Amino acid sequence: MSDISPIRLHKQLDAIWRTPPGLGRLASVNHSVLGKRFMVLALVFFAIGGFLSMLIRAQLATPHSAFIGPDLYNQIFTMHGTVMMFLFAIPMAEGFVIYMLPKMLGARDMAFPRLTAYGFWCYLFGGAILVAAMLAGAAPNSGWFMYTPLSSKPYTPGINADVWLLGITFVEISAVTAAVEIFVSILKMRAPGMALTRMPLMAWYMLVTSGMMIVGFPPLILGSILLELERAFGLPFFDPVRGGDPLLWQHLFWLFGHPEVYIIFLPGAGALSTIIPVFAQRPILGYRAIIAAIVALGFLSFGLWVHHMFTVGIPHLALAFFSAASALVAIPTAVQIFAWLGTLASGRPRWDIPMLYVLGFFIVFVIGGLTGVMLAMVPFNTQAHDSYFVVAHLHYVLVGGFVFPMLAGLYHWLPHISGRQSLYRLSIPAFWLILIGFNLTFFLMHLTGLMGMPRRISTYPSNWGWDWLNLLSSVGGFILAMGFALTLADVVLQFRFGRRFRRDPWKAGTLEWATPTPPSNYNFAAIPAIDRRADQVEPARIGPALAGGRGYLGFARNNDQETMGVDIVSGAPEHVMVLPRRTFLPLWTALSTGSFFLALLFGLYWLAPICALATVILFLAWPIALGRKKDIGPVDIGMGQTAPFDVEMPNNASVLANRVTLVMNGTLYASLIFGGLFLLVVAPNWAGADRLDLPWWLGILAVVLAFCGAGSDWAARERNGSGQSPGALLAAGTLMQLAGLILLSLLIAAVPEPTGHARQAVIFATLAYAALHCALAALMSGHALWRFARGYVSARRNTEMTLAWLWNGYAAIVALTALGLAALLGTAGDFP
Repeated sequence: MSDISPIRLHKQLDAIWRTPPGLGRLASVNHSVLGKRFMVLALVFFAIGGFLSMLIRAQLATPHSAFIGPDLYNQIFTMHGTVMMFLFAIPMAEGFVIYMLPKMLGARDMAFPRLTAYGFWCYLFGGAILVAAMLAGAAPNSGWFMYTPLSSKPYTPGINADVWLLGITFVEISAVTAAVEIFVSILKMRAPGMALTRMPLMAWYMLVTSGMMIVGFPPLILGSILLELERAFGLPFFDPVRGGDPLLWQHLFWLFGHPEVYIIFLPGAGALSTIIPVFAQRPILGYRAIIAAIVALGFLSFGLWVHHMFTVGIPHLALAFFSAASALVAIPTAVQIFAWLGTLASGRPRWDIPMLYVLGFFIVFVIGGLTGVMLAMVPFNTQAHDSYFVVAHLHYVLVGGFVFPMLAGLYHWLPHISGRQSLYRLSIPAFWLILIGFNLTFFLMHLTGLMGMPRRISTYPSNWGWDWLNLLSSVGGFILAMGFALTLADVVLQFRFGRRFRRDPWKAGTLEWATPTPPSNYNFAAIPAIDRRADQVEPARIGPALAGGRGYLGFARNNDQETMGVDIVSGAPEHVMVLPRRTFLPLWTALSTGSFFLALLFGLYWLAPICALATVILFLAWPIALGRKKDIGPVDIGMGQTAPFDVEMPNNASVLANRVTLVMNGTLYASLIFGGLFLLVVAPNWAGADRLDLPWWLGILAVVLAFCGAGSDWAARERNGSGQSPGALLAAGTLMQLAGLILLSLLIAAVPEPTGHARQAVIFATLAYAALHCALAALMSGHALWRFARGYVSARRNTEMTLAWLWNGYAAIVALTALGLAALLGTAGDFP
């Protein structure tokens, strides 16, 4: 490509990447636009959650308070926890990462921009359902953890619990799509030369965080589905009278709930690992040790969930194991804290507003960590369980580990978003109000908890010595609210009156500061080549060179949105990714998905399948205009190198994303199998059940057909790779999976009274899961056949063939294991 002026290059790229004004913004798929939307909406929910917390503190300020009744208090208490955990913390982190991560990695966007847009709309609509229910007086009222049997139909007969189960499941779609997006983008969309060992620490933190979300969120989604099936259709997964067990809900919830604490903490820790070296004016100490600690923390977090259940009757050996694991997790956390302290101690710290919040983090989070080690000890946990000591610990960990680092990040990165530097007129008093107000509110809760005050109560007597502590806590809560109000005012003033600057006001070393501020729609006019660790680049030096097109893809070609795809480990340039343009399809698909959940919420079960079918059709419309109808071969990528387009790469981002999705799907399925085996071993009312006499031959034949369908798709992929037509084999695979679906449906229909006992309910759910995946496998095979017929598939362009084979293979494995579990449970009556 010939050299062009930076201004002309900017105009060419801006015409391709920009989002038009007006209604056209609803079609935006640009990561900067969507990241800001996520963050702004998360802050709106934070304000709602904060207002609810002030109502809680007003109620508890005095004994025998009649400010709000117990019914409304339960709704407010539940919504406060739900909003803060599900609608603020995780979406806020996602929004920041969606906005900032491509800039840190040297990319122009995320891997799947339409998926990002779909996730945002699901987040907006799901959160709106929860808030609308609260305004209508039908908010969930069983606690943000929704423990059964309190949340079961006999004890919560209205739609309050259904609002939580369906609304949160809807919101979780946003979370898991963002997790897949972030995971794939980090592995495949770094700047050429940025090996895994050169990534900025924020990318490592988010790689582990997104991996934890992929594995940690499915148990909650499964639990919500099972509880909604029990409430809506009477399948007794959690009813001990009919062979269920309420403890199954706790296991599924905390399999998600405890990793979520670290899912919330790790993005904040990533912000600290990025900010502290900047203000210490030296590279961070222990780069590799921190990476090892992050990975260890990710693994260990999945072995701690039972420490929320120490008082439910767990065997002593299990108590000892989970207590030791809970204490062990402090080690990788301490590695990071000492690395941060060592970096500050060995550098020349420059004090600014972000560093005040870093100081606040050290104070608050260390206290939360110490009380966490206390609660990891079984004897102490038994005494403090369900007391306000736990409430204090939770807030010290979450606010200390997320809110204080995010406030530090706000003042560090807001100039990047606004293009203006802070005025600092209100930020210092706001910090002190937040720090003092927080500690006054929650430190005293340690004392009320140790004095015996239980959680989740709306009133308390006046003769137990809790009065003055609760009053001071309430005063502290309002001081804290004043601090956040001043912070908001300070941010607004910065956007309006802040001083403009060009690049890198902090003298940082990460790539996001090499972009213009505010950044352009395409981030980088040319994608940088990285030859060192990516937190030690010189943004002020390389920024102008990149703006002049000196780098990879420093040109506009065919009006396409191009960015680089790299080798996962080495970061070597591998292929050119062509990203989809803006479209309204994600909005319409999210509306259709929301209609499905609303139909379930209001009991319009005849409408739900129609909405589900519409959603599937809309998803199938996404790739219609994507891909190429001929092989192109290697093309110029600048820097004297060439590379093929992504559609001609066998292991491109789409294949990786589907592999990751299948891992997430497999985690949900493993949770379902765990639930069935848990009930078989632990739940009451299983002894003496009659052996189920089902037509097992239907299932065996369905499994055979599912494996034959998978084999047919594998053969079609191999045949396509050799340049021959795969059409007949794809058609055969589609028909065999559809036949398997029919046979499994007949077997499901033969299950006697799924509402009569948890055994039949689990068999019903497991076989239904297998039938659903036979349908998905048939859909993927049929889609590959359709794409082949339209000319989008060749020996080099074989992505659809690989995806069809992956989903067919997964469906076959699911059918086999589902039939095995059903057969095992069907003989449960043989065991005394």
